[in-house]
Amino acid sequence: MIPTQTLSRFILMEEQKYPGSTGELSMLLSSIALGIKIIGNLVATAGFKGLSGYSGNVNVQGEQTHRLDEEADETLVGILGSSGHFGSLVSEERDEVVESEYQAEGAKYVVAFDPLDGSSNIGSNIPVGTIFTIFRKRNGNRRAFTDDFLQSGRSIVAAGYSVYGAKTSFVYSCGNGVHGFTLDPNIGEFMLTEKNIRMPDKGNIYSVNEGAAKDWTPDVASFVAALKGKESYTSRYVGSLVADFDRNLRKGGIFLHPANSKHPRGKLRLLYECMPLAYIAEQAGGMASNGLKNILDIQPRNIHERCPFIVGGKYEIEMFNGRR
Repeated sequence: MIPTQTLSRFILMEEQKYPGSTGELSMLLSSIALGIKIIGNLVATAGFKGLSGYSGNVNVQGEQTHRLDEEADETLVGILGSSGHFGSLVSEERDEVVESEYQAEGAKYVVAFDPLDGSSNIGSNIPVGTIFTIFRKRNGNRRAFTDDFLQSGRSIVAAGYSVYGAKTSFVYSCGNGVHGFTLDPNIGEFMLTEKNIRMPDKGNIYSVNEGAAKDWTPDVASFVAALKGKESYTSRYVGSLVADFDRNLRKGGIFLHPANSKHPRGKLRLLYECMPLAYIAEQAGGMASNGLKNILDIQPRNIHERCPFIVGGKYEIEMFNGRR
């Protein structure tokens, strides 16, 4: 069956289900989708546009940035900044909160994003992606502040991600299920290809970097051993967060990026990596944990806070938590 529902029409129809909606969230999501289309093209053409390799700069996390990281960041900052539909934004590539130059009076939302997740894989033809989180400002009658980002995942209004691979996809939720779209390059539109995606309660895939096994805590090591033993799970690990998550969202299983002796507080960023994917997982019937509590119950203390991340089906997460 040929897809006939565009992303822009779908999100507008979804927002109209809520009394008092103004269309602002729909416009914001559409702006993000436009940025993702442009970034998808940059990823596909990076090799002959001189966008491969490191830029020579270091971001706030102390990591060398790639040229494509910076191009993706500039793309989203520029498009979202000119939309007028949010108060401020946080990017993995920026030290501080960026205030919208065109902030509309009474703009309701703030946006946090990882503009190009998995960029270390650029040049290897491994899928990379974009991840985003949207919150409502704590007080709609004032300009946005940093504390508008320091809300728990229970306050997320919308979240989603894209994957740039054999196809460019857009997966998102506004709290009413998880929906997947695929970019049709012939018409330049995201088309609805998966409505109400559900993560299987139990899968047979585990995804973790076993090269770091020497640094694991005993509980993580014993859990992975159990998966490989009597549970007979198979290992699948791309090394690109969005790609590993996207697979498990549909096929089930568990993804682990746990705390270890080198990174006792975890390595992934809570606000714009762990929280939005945890939100998507829960909306699809899955769960996510930092090893001690549900990711969505954690309130960030700073915009670039790191966090352990374990996400998967209910069976696997409950097994990890020792309930099985």
